[in-house]
Amino acid sequence: METPCGEQPIFSTRAHVFQIDPVTKKNWIPASKHAATVSYFYDATRNVYRIISVGGTKAIINSTITPNMTFTKTSQKFGQWADSRANTVYGLGFASEQNLSQFAEKFQELREAARLARERSQDKTELTSPAFNLTSQQVVPSPIISANGPGDDKLFRSQSAEMELSTERERVKKMLSEGSVCEVQWEAEFFSLQDNNNKLVAALREANANVEKWKKQLAGYQEEAERLRQRVTELESQVTPNTTAEQQDELSERLHGLELLLKSKEEEILVLKGQRPDLVELESERDELLKRLEELEARNQELEKEVHKAEEQLKESQEERGRVREEINRAGDELDIKICQLNELRLGLSQLLESN
Repeated sequence: METPCGEQPIFSTRAHVFQIDPVTKKNWIPASKHAATVSYFYDATRNVYRIISVGGTKAIINSTITPNMTFTKTSQKFGQWADSRANTVYGLGFASEQNLSQFAEKFQELREAARLARERSQDKTELTSPAFNLTSQQVVPSPIISANGPGDDKLFRSQSAEMELSTERERVKKMLSEGSVCEVQWEAEFFSLQDNNNKLVAALREANANVEKWKKQLAGYQEEAERLRQRVTELESQVTPNTTAEQQDELSERLHGLELLLKSKEEEILVLKGQRPDLVELESERDELLKRLEELEARNQELEKEVHKAEEQLKESQEERGRVREEINRAGDELDIKICQLNELRLGLSQLLESN
């Protein structure tokens, strides 16, 4: 890649290009939709170094490097520099930290080269200043006339012209040196203030971003804590007296009632035997009672099965209650940890707000 002016590329890389918002001076505006090629160029005719990036058909970066420019790394993959001539701040987002470091090193190297080029240009300007090209023919002749003749008058005028030329040279040289020094000092002070302002803005932007991130983390922790509280409430509501115990009590009462009924019937049998009724009737009653007794025994076996089943259910319920209690304890421990983290986050946030 070579520019129309004959500039040669020195170093090229790819990065996402941004420019500072000219209105707010805070937000970044993307200069290209995708990563673009950013190159350093050297203009041999002007003896300057430039940073150029072309997006589509227009140049999105055309920045001449000056000795007072500073490239600042604001993050691991992002850097920026201010261009007073373009009245903007450029930002580059790189794919890796290594690309950012290479670009920053090359920026520092070319900035030093621009400084040396400026010093050489100033020296050359002083040597080629019009004040130093004055000749004796350009100096207005002195109106003083010597009384010693034409030869002495000519010599006196030549010496006077040389003295005036020397004085003029010193005066012009002093003016040029003082003006150059003042200009460099003012420009250096301006760029230093501008760099400090950019650093403060970047630090404030980063602090605001951190505050927003911590606020989101705080909200997340609060939601997590509320969810754990609801879970604990649900688990506690599940730990209630199981209905199986009530069923067991009911079955026990029914079994006791059947035993009483059986006992009363046996007493009736004894009473009937004491009355000595007819043998046939007694036998029929006996058969009926035996039949009822078998039914009661069958019912008793069913009740025993139900009691056994109820005992198994009660055992399972107790085991489930133990597991629920363990889960409650574990949830309580997690809640305590989240509460500690929440308190630490609140303390850090308050300290950050106080420091800002």
